[in-house]
Amino acid sequence: MAPDTRMEAPGQPAPHQTNYQDRLFAQLAAAGGAAEVEFGKLAKKSGNSAVRAFAGRMVDDHSAANARLKSLAETNKIPLPEGLDEEHERQRAELEKLDGARFDIAYISGQITDHQKTVQLLEWEIGSGQDADLQHFASETLPTVLEHLQLARDIKAELASQAIADSAAAPTKQ
Repeated sequence: MAPDTRMEAPGQPAPHQTNYQDRLFAQLAAAGGAAEVEFGKLAKKSGNSAVRAFAGRMVDDHSAANARLKSLAETNKIPLPEGLDEEHERQRAELEKLDGARFDIAYISGQITDHQKTVQLLEWEIGSGQDADLQHFASETLPTVLEHLQLARDIKAELASQAIADSAAAPTKQ
């Protein structure tokens, strides 16, 4: 517990007490959730139906999780970031330069990386958080994020198979 933690009784934090881990978790989760929605909106332009469906699910699921996290953060007086952070701004700029299969692969690869980071973040909050509501949010959100991760991996495998098939079918230049 942080040295400034208010106690209800010895060893028992007062309700809605957040420690450093809770505040950092909420801020990082909010930044990641906002990025998922932004990137999902970009990916809805994809020519690949699996990528478009995945992107739609990211917008829907992360919008709902973001709203719930925002409510918890307001209850706990945790300020959340507005808009995308620097790292996600760079990722969006890179995605905006791409189209077709190159966009799909870059988007899905980024989703795999981001969801792996989110799994670690959620597990960290579950183990190190102090606020029961934030820990509950993390434990309820984890299965959905793991499902997203598996979907992204499956789509990447499909995209890789398509790329191999396309290159094998392409006439060779001599």
